[in-house]
Amino acid sequence: MTFDLVTQDPHTKARAGVVHTAHGAIETPIFMPVGTVGTVKAVQQRDLKDEVQAQIILGNTYHLYLRPGLEVLSKAGGLHKFNGWDRPILTDSGGYQVYSLSGTRKIKEEGVKFRSHIDGSQHLFSPEGVMDIQRTIGADIIMAFDECTPWPCEYDYAARSLDMTHRWLKRCIARFDSTEGHYGYQQTLFPIVQGSTFKDLRVRSAEFIAEQGREGNAIGGLSVGEPAEMMYEMTEIVCDILPKDKPRYLMGVGTPANILENIALGVDMFDCVMPTRNARNGMLFTTQGIMNVTNKKWALDFEPIDAELGGHVSTFYSRSYLRHLFQSKEMLGPQLASIHNLSFYLWLVKQAREQILAGTFREWKEKMVKQVMTRL
Repeated sequence: MTFDLVTQDPHTKARAGVVHTAHGAIETPIFMPVGTVGTVKAVQQRDLKDEVQAQIILGNTYHLYLRPGLEVLSKAGGLHKFNGWDRPILTDSGGYQVYSLSGTRKIKEEGVKFRSHIDGSQHLFSPEGVMDIQRTIGADIIMAFDECTPWPCEYDYAARSLDMTHRWLKRCIARFDSTEGHYGYQQTLFPIVQGSTFKDLRVRSAEFIAEQGREGNAIGGLSVGEPAEMMYEMTEIVCDILPKDKPRYLMGVGTPANILENIALGVDMFDCVMPTRNARNGMLFTTQGIMNVTNKKWALDFEPIDAELGGHVSTFYSRSYLRHLFQSKEMLGPQLASIHNLSFYLWLVKQAREQILAGTFREWKEKMVKQVMTRL
């Protein structure tokens, strides 16, 4: 994997670049739809390509390891062949799922023992094992195994966790560098900066991660409940330390406003379940603001969902019709809403890229942050 930094905005730290992978190029800044178990919920691959215009999607190590399992994925030829997605894929290491399974897991130096949420069976995730699993899944970009600390978090716990995450990273790197991909193309490993919301820990972690010299770097442990301003403070501290010639991925973020503000701080890559999860509940992100399409006020609104966004779904179907689908509990409702929300997120980062290239990002960002978070 290589990264070309095309330009930096003259008034902010926003960047436009291109990430080159074995399965194609990714223009940054970019949003990555989350396909946890090998599918972006309610959206088929054709629509991800043609309608949403996604350039890269995510898979999740924890979920794919449990189901369909490594034997199926290996015999299929990897996740790309299994789900028919021929563009880049990134896999999360499962660290966040371990964090969310706090009641059924034990964290030790060896790794994490946990019980499957499916059948209660016991498993161990070690740094070495997670590298092997992600090799088998076959993602273009794989993540180091880390512990995602909760918020709020005691300083001493965050410090101990950070030290262990760094030790785990060295084990991940050793295993990754001593193995090959299974399917004839190169994969790359991103380390993850941790440190909760403590400035000195974030600085120490960012410096340690930068020293590893990998092709890209990630920022984890944010967007876990802390105030947005605290997230921005930590992100800025880390981005100022991480190498400028490598892509920076802020994990699990976030709202349209979060994405725009973090682009301004120097982040290149984002993912979040919000556009699809909210879509399934009838919350739409539009070029004019946020719409709860299940509200009665849209019952007689026969205007397109979002005429300015473009694309088939957002301009062909009316707000009234989409509300009707939700009221009737028709499966098509969440499907259309998911396609629309993902299309909006990809539109937003594409617009941000164009503004960065034009040198007009700061003024546009200030206007758009207010606009896209307005309640309609």
